[in-house]
Amino acid sequence: MRIALYQPEIAGNVGAILRLSACFGVPVDIIEPCGFAFSDKRLARAGMDYAAEAEIARHADWDAFESGRTGRLALMTTRGSVSLYDTSFRPDDIILLGSEGAGVPEHVHERADLRIRIPLRVGFRSLNVGMSAGIALAEALRQTKGLPE
Repeated sequence: MRIALYQPEIAGNVGAILRLSACFGVPVDIIEPCGFAFSDKRLARAGMDYAAEAEIARHADWDAFESGRTGRLALMTTRGSVSLYDTSFRPDDIILLGSEGAGVPEHVHERADLRIRIPLRVGFRSLNVGMSAGIALAEALRQTKGLPE
């Protein structure tokens, strides 16, 4: 299981996801460019000292990420055709989250093996990307028996 972030824009969200990654032992792929200078200082506030324990792979762009990926690409999207809770995850899935402002472009959307939505109340469109990562990862790890003991 991996988390991939497509061109993240907010350092605090990435820091929070790196903390999530460290706590659950799940690697994170950062698909650049980022909307901020990728530095320990910018990520430290949300990631606290946990972020240093995260396994991070940085990719120059989408093509660089795609050339080395294995496993299914599970895109979290408001346009998802299946509910998170109706999805059957596999241990080698990559949970992909788009940028905070734009999500992912159509060519990335089309490459996804799964397009997943988190069910929300009527009238609400989306959650914070860090919150979505936590909800999706917890469900995926629960299903695949990958939660820490």
